[in-house]
Amino acid sequence: MKGSAYTLFYAAALGSVCALLLTAAASFTAPYKEANAKAEEARNVLLALKVPLPEKASSAEVVKIREENVQEKMRGDITTYVYAPASEGGKTLAVAMRFSGPGLWGPIKGFLALEPDMKTIRGITFYEQEETPGLGGEIVQPWFRDQFVGKTIVGEDGKPGIIVKVGGQVAPNKVDGISGATLTCDKVQAMLTKAAKSIVEEK
Repeated sequence: MKGSAYTLFYAAALGSVCALLLTAAASFTAPYKEANAKAEEARNVLLALKVPLPEKASSAEVVKIREENVQEKMRGDITTYVYAPASEGGKTLAVAMRFSGPGLWGPIKGFLALEPDMKTIRGITFYEQEETPGLGGEIVQPWFRDQFVGKTIVGEDGKPGIIVKVGGQVAPNKVDGISGATLTCDKVQAMLTKAAKSIVEEK
């Protein structure tokens, strides 16, 4: 009985110490995690907007470039990220917006950038996703993202929407989907179409 009480006391004490250490570690690393998340977000919006970045830019440099070149502006209820560098006299070169939605296994989040005409896609990034590696996870790869460049967020009928589908008829607002990842493509299509509608409706 005495031995059991000692074991329980020892386990409780050890658990408390471990919990305190984990809490301390989390508190210590929280600022670094927040800084890394801020830098990763900045890198993705710059990538979508096609803002030039040094090849080996540090996290601090990336955040600085974003702050110097990209302004946050409201477009109706939408927060947009306007690329209007001083070197171009403040002329708007591109506008990005966030998009998000449920993926197959978790949330998908990214940035969709448009040319000044607010219709032609300049770039797209996916900075958060939990899709299947080698299938739906391929949405982050350049070969998939590059398909969007030059496409429009409206179809030939003038209706907003982006089609992500394997095969089928060529259209100005259609990109090829990923074979074996139909569900992920359907979800990406839904969230991008929602984003396209929000932009068109705010014109």
